[in-house]
Amino acid sequence: MSLPSRNHVLLIIALMFVGGLLAAPDVWAQEKQKYFFKAPPGVSKYTQQQVIDVGDVPGHQLRIYELHTKYTSEAPVYDGIKVVEAWAHGFSDYTNGSGRSVNYATSLLENGDKIFSTTEVLMHTVVGPDGSRKSRFNTVVTLTSGTGKFKGIHGTLRGTGATDFKTGTSDAQAEGEYWIEK
Repeated sequence: MSLPSRNHVLLIIALMFVGGLLAAPDVWAQEKQKYFFKAPPGVSKYTQQQVIDVGDVPGHQLRIYELHTKYTSEAPVYDGIKVVEAWAHGFSDYTNGSGRSVNYATSLLENGDKIFSTTEVLMHTVVGPDGSRKSRFNTVVTLTSGTGKFKGIHGTLRGTGATDFKTGTSDAQAEGEYWIEK
């Protein structure tokens, strides 16, 4: 049995490439959209929190929480539709306010659709000489699914901000990209 000629190999590769393009038209139709939003202060509030002291080292606490965000005229927008409010339910593992947190959020849009996401948070708290605490965070938000027009939404957003564990978040902004699978 003889080996195929170089021209035959190139023809086979070209046919496989064209076949792949024809077999996946939906992939080419999924246009990635850019996302950027800077939240105005005071839109997010902790509505419930339960804290448990771990006891292994001073300040180590586990916490479950619910965070409600109510938007006014300034709101995140997905595919031209504004988010009205969001509910996040999560847990944190912090020592003196620093550590990691994960939450699961539902964003309610003005057309009645919902977008679901998972957020991973890295929190860093610094205690000043006067005893005041400043807490800043970095986030990675993974858009996992939605309803209605946003049923096939997926994407990744990266963010930063500050928080007060008693009241809520401030100075938060996020950017990234998303797409809606057809």
